Amino acid sequence: AAVNPWDVMLCVSGTAIACENALVVAIICYSPSLRTPMFVLVGSLATADLLAGLGLILNFVFQYVIRSETVSLLTVGFLVASFAASVSSLLAITVDRYLSLYNALTYYSERTVLCIHTMLAGAWGVSLCLGLLPVLGWNCLHDRTACSVVRPLTKSNVTLLSASFFLIFLIMLHLYIEICKIVCRHAHQIALQQHFLTASHYVTTKKGVSTLAIILGTFGASWLPFAIYCVVGDPDYPSVYTYATLLPATYNSMINPIIYAYRNQEIQRSMWVLFCGCFQAKVSFRSRSPSDV
Repeated sequence: AAVNPWDVMLCVSGTAIACENALVVAIICYSPSLRTPMFVLVGSLATADLLAGLGLILNFVFQYVIRSETVSLLTVGFLVASFAASVSSLLAITVDRYLSLYNALTYYSERTVLCIHTMLAGAWGVSLCLGLLPVLGWNCLHDRTACSVVRPLTKSNVTLLSASFFLIFLIMLHLYIEICKIVCRHAHQIALQQHFLTASHYVTTKKGVSTLAIILGTFGASWLPFAIYCVVGDPDYPSVYTYATLLPATYNSMINPIIYAYRNQEIQRSMWVLFCGCFQAKVSFRSRSPSDV
């Protein structure tokens, strides 16, 4: 069968995603110093995106090498679970950033570690259940009229997934607004203690708010078109619409390592150690706190 160029682009995207996030997972596993709650969350996100990238590659291979409805169903379920875990990990990171600012005095405690592990267990548990639903029978293999724009998922299945995404997006939006308020309030209090508002006060505040806007904007721009199309789209529409909205959604997993990992000074230092075998003392690094935005 002729190879669909859209499938090729998804496979290429999956390869890039897998390579980027495999490096992040390797760095976190290799470095004993990266065991704080923040890096546990980043590792969870990288693991989910790594699995999503591998799922895209496997989907391409099985679609053109092993043509089987059962294998296709397993692959789709694997992708659903992986991307759901990725989005859930992003929510957990947002909650962690909010807690690190709202409860700054008690953040570094065993209670925080327990909270982080509980969030991750819940996120991966729910994601696994969502991925198993089509495998356990919630699919349209035997009823083509129930198919959605993402075969073999049913319309009700993708509606549930889209509703879950919209809920997570709204929660993240609310938390980031609260984080902006806290950042602005802290910066203003520091400036008042110095008895005047310096230019650096406005620069720091603007930089923090801009970074949060970029994070949330990237997440929304990547996933919102696909989530909306899953609700309003019809399976009779040309498949190019599904591909055109799904491909940008995969880019979020490609951008996540850049936003949450490679910008971090500790990750950069570990990369030096991993690739150079030694740490160059002349390179200056500043450790970032979990509340850094």
